[in-house]
Amino acid sequence: MDKKRRSFLVVMAQAVAASAMGGSIVAAFVEENKDKPLTLRPPGALPEKDFIKTCIRCGLCAEACKNRDNPMIIDGEKMVTLKMGAPGDSVPIGTPYFIPRDVPCYMCDDIPCMNACPTGALTPDMCKNDEGKVAIDYAKMGVAVIDPKSCIAYWGLQCTACYRACPELDKAIRIEWKQNERTGKHAYRIPVVYEDYCTGCGMCEHACVTEKPAIKVFPRDVFLGKPGDRYVKGWDTKDQQRIKNASTKTTTETGRSKENPIEELNQGVKWNDE
Repeated sequence: MDKKRRSFLVVMAQAVAASAMGGSIVAAFVEENKDKPLTLRPPGALPEKDFIKTCIRCGLCAEACKNRDNPMIIDGEKMVTLKMGAPGDSVPIGTPYFIPRDVPCYMCDDIPCMNACPTGALTPDMCKNDEGKVAIDYAKMGVAVIDPKSCIAYWGLQCTACYRACPELDKAIRIEWKQNERTGKHAYRIPVVYEDYCTGCGMCEHACVTEKPAIKVFPRDVFLGKPGDRYVKGWDTKDQQRIKNASTKTTTETGRSKENPIEELNQGVKWNDE
């Protein structure tokens, strides 16, 4: 093989490799900039898909976060609530997020991160109560979920770490008493989350004493269900208002709904007289 031909093949191989690498980088960039349903956003954040479209990655919310002035120091590293997504963080690059186990949201009364946002990606509309009042207590960053198998309070050990850390004490997390049938002499003091009051700040997750937190914050859309317009609490005036504009023509049809109800319910059942 002559020298010119060899050089040509080397250049071509380099070009192909560079092209492949460039494609991988672009693909990775595109993937990391998709909305991530499990990402926890600052107070006032729009729903994730809308947030991704509206946030301009300016970082003003992170700069305004008050605990930057007084950060936690762990192993010599400054730990602040709001981080900006970087390559490898598994969140859209340049967008604000927080990890409660590392540093929770400390629920500043004046919500400086939200008020610093220039585009409405963080908006007071997402921190309002039913009367239109804006306050950090009405933020819905996420909702705390307890794993009873790993929560030591459910074992019968006396632990109220998450309860005591909750800024919405006796509202978002309450302690409920239950008899310990194993001993017959003691009681369980069980933490229970009330999602209507939970802001998703993550102070409970940060305070949890177990190696991997037994209470963890998830985005509300990921964890909470939705009853829809077909079901209503007839005794609850507020819930009746929720469906006042619901269509009466709504129908649900599935493969199961087409079957004979009796046959469907008894499918696989063998009676004694058969």
